[in-house]
Amino acid sequence: MAANDFIVAIELGSSKIAGIAGKKLPDGSIQVLATAYENASDCIRKGVIYNLDKTTLCLTTIIKKLETALKSSLGKVYIGKAYIGIGGQSLRTIRNTEVRHLEEKIKISQELIDELKDSNRAVPIVGYEILGVAPQEYKVGNDFLIDPVGVQTDHIEARFLNIIARNTLKQNIVQCCEDARIEIADDMDDLIAPLALANVILSPTEKRSGCVLVDFGADTTTVSIYNNNILRHLAVIPLGGNNITKDICSQQIEEEDAELLKKQFGEAYIDLNVEEDETKVYTLENKCSIKASLLEDIVEARVNEILENVANQITLSGYDSKLLAGAILTGGGANLSKLEEAFKACTKIDKVRIAKETSVVLKGIELKKDCCNNTLIALLKAGKENCSLETPEPTNPDTTTKRQSTIERQLFTDDLTRSAADVEDEEEAKREKQKEEIIQAKKQAQEEEELKKRKRSDCESLIQEAVKLKNEKDYKGALKELEKAKEMDLPEKKEAITHLEEEVRTLKEESSIINIWLKKIGKILDED
Repeated sequence: MAANDFIVAIELGSSKIAGIAGKKLPDGSIQVLATAYENASDCIRKGVIYNLDKTTLCLTTIIKKLETALKSSLGKVYIGKAYIGIGGQSLRTIRNTEVRHLEEKIKISQELIDELKDSNRAVPIVGYEILGVAPQEYKVGNDFLIDPVGVQTDHIEARFLNIIARNTLKQNIVQCCEDARIEIADDMDDLIAPLALANVILSPTEKRSGCVLVDFGADTTTVSIYNNNILRHLAVIPLGGNNITKDICSQQIEEEDAELLKKQFGEAYIDLNVEEDETKVYTLENKCSIKASLLEDIVEARVNEILENVANQITLSGYDSKLLAGAILTGGGANLSKLEEAFKACTKIDKVRIAKETSVVLKGIELKKDCCNNTLIALLKAGKENCSLETPEPTNPDTTTKRQSTIERQLFTDDLTRSAADVEDEEEAKREKQKEEIIQAKKQAQEEEELKKRKRSDCESLIQEAVKLKNEKDYKGALKELEKAKEMDLPEKKEAITHLEEEVRTLKEESSIINIWLKKIGKILDED
């Protein structure tokens, strides 16, 4: 990366919105240049934005804080874009199978695989949208293959795991970023937070052997299951560490104090073989106190509820007997004392690892190794584009010099009406305008891509309808559908349409000849 290049990532958490700026180094490590945090409890719930205005304000503040912090190391710089992860309640996976019955044995091509993927993406899900797709296996004959290209068959089943979420989840993030004049770097579909987290927490062996990654957040708990290097199941449970805190608050304790009691004295697992002291009391100096046995019961009960939901998701995945690498726990809630023992007792998984930090080597600003920054680091690691706001270089140096001289002369001769601050304001306005132009260009590109996807889907539907009509011997109808498909002018579908059109015309002609001969034969028989 160039001297002033850097990457910015933002995590939209239920307890806080966190921002980080860093630079990727040649040795694969990341130099952390700046961090910023804002409380999100009054604008994000269950990992989902519910107050757009407050979230926009938080995002604006995060960017300003990062820009201020970056001045010390890079000089005056401006942030033009950021990588923003998508997660939270309603994010989950569903399975889908696309089947193709071929008329004869053919060699599977990449084009056919792409068509199956497009068909899968085009499946409508009311109220939801597909954010990502994890291809599972392809059933060719009786074999299950990861890569079937080049294999001969007349029947193929493509099995997909679609990562879906409610339409509003992504829409609200995009809206807040537009209002805050922050361009979203890259496609958000490529930054599904749990997937980015798995890439920096799980080892290749764990992904291959089979494991469950559990991210204990403030309002949600995310369960991701991997086997044979493929995501097999993902679900977000709407329960987290804040539920424990609120349970403690029910004992007439302030939320801030309840959080401290949970962190200092709370234990996820109570050993029944150890005799309890019924008189023991936990006290926060000059604040509040609670009976130790009561706090233990409250924390253990809620933790067990969360873990039972996790265990249920593991069972629903169908991979409960294939997790040879065990479980990996992370997130702020993983700091709760004796969580490892509670997890083993509830899920019957003996191999448990708590991931305090990621596999990414960090330099520069030191971050706490307490599970809380892992997703933020994962999003930073996933970033590729330079996020600094690049201003176009002047094409004519002479013109630039004249412009600078004019500004200096104006400042000198009319200092009362035009100060350096005015010039700075104008420059700031230009930068804001440039941000808006970048965002609009990105939005237009996204709209064009969506239009292309819909066009491909419509074309595929027309081709499939033509095949159906052909099989029903409605050749005229099939040709009409193919004519509509041709009008869409998709180069990648041209060959398939032409081939099918020739086949239909041949069948139509053969059918016409047969009909003529049948009529002649019938006439001869009638005369006899």
